Amino acid sequence: MQLPDLWYSSLMRIAIREIQAKTILAKSGIPGADYCVNAYVGCAHACIYCYATFMRKFTGHAEPWGSFVDVKTNAPELLKKNIRRAVKGNVMLSSVTDAYQPLEAKYRLTRQCLEILHEYQFPVDILTKSPLVLRDLDVIQRFEHIEVGITITTDDEGMRKVFEPHAPPISARIETLGKLKGQGVRTYVFIGPLLPMDPEKLTEKIRFHADAVLISGMNYPSKTAAVYRRLGITQWLDKEYTDDVRERLKKGMTGKDITIC
Repeated sequence: MQLPDLWYSSLMRIAIREIQAKTILAKSGIPGADYCVNAYVGCAHACIYCYATFMRKFTGHAEPWGSFVDVKTNAPELLKKNIRRAVKGNVMLSSVTDAYQPLEAKYRLTRQCLEILHEYQFPVDILTKSPLVLRDLDVIQRFEHIEVGITITTDDEGMRKVFEPHAPPISARIETLGKLKGQGVRTYVFIGPLLPMDPEKLTEKIRFHADAVLISGMNYPSKTAAVYRRLGITQWLDKEYTDDVRERLKKGMTGKDITIC
């Protein structure tokens, strides 16, 4: 799959470093995931609310989050070694990066790891913002147990550009979700963090493409409060206000498997 044009500028502005990892199949504390696989450190999407910014202190990078990516070039080799000794369990791709961020089009580390996970038939949960996941449909469809989640935080492209400046457009994510569902893949939408939106419009766009939905609030308001104030949308920091939005989202997704986290 050719790298989408919208990502060329994001690759030009980031520092890319190839590294050798010591382990790749890591124990996970995320509910429902026994392991996680992160073939990259850092993410070119540069979402301003990202919880994974804590990874900077382990990398030695002084650059702002979103302006560097470390590439674990030995990830597939390590996974092959790690998985032979591992008890079978659910694997999440990925927990502190996007497994299908732009560099994956070149390095194909996620695809290689996915092929190894299929060989050993470990159940897999993919969560991404990227249409690049469609490239690997041939592998995904061979799994006995796999689901693919697409993160869609708002229906407002203007808000997406503010909070997720280098991530794929909302329309591209919804189209990806529909294609996955159309190919028989179990899908879910992760609405998290909850960004300013019209919940009725969003659920109308996604409800027929998703088997389930996870809804999460803004867990790191300190990173975004100044942006909310600048835009005059501080009501989105109010729990009572966002609780009402959650209820409207739940109503719009009636009949689906709904999780509030």
